[in-house]
Amino acid sequence: MPKQKTHKGAKKRFKITASGKVKYKKAYLRHIMGSKSRAQKRHLRKGGIVSAADAPGIKRLLPYG
Repeated sequence: MPKQKTHKGAKKRFKITASGKVKYKKAYLRHIMGSKSRAQKRHLRKGGIVSAADAPGIKRLLPYG
């Protein structure tokens, strides 16, 4: 059976942590920043962890995960 290829879109968007969780960068921080509050921008800078229900599907797209 051939090796599974990495899903390039998922590779660019997600990272697997040492403990096996899936990490991602939050959206809404690219443009039209003047209308967003300072607190909103600060909270969006911090990364997020994918929910336990969605993590297995994303890990399937990343063979090293």
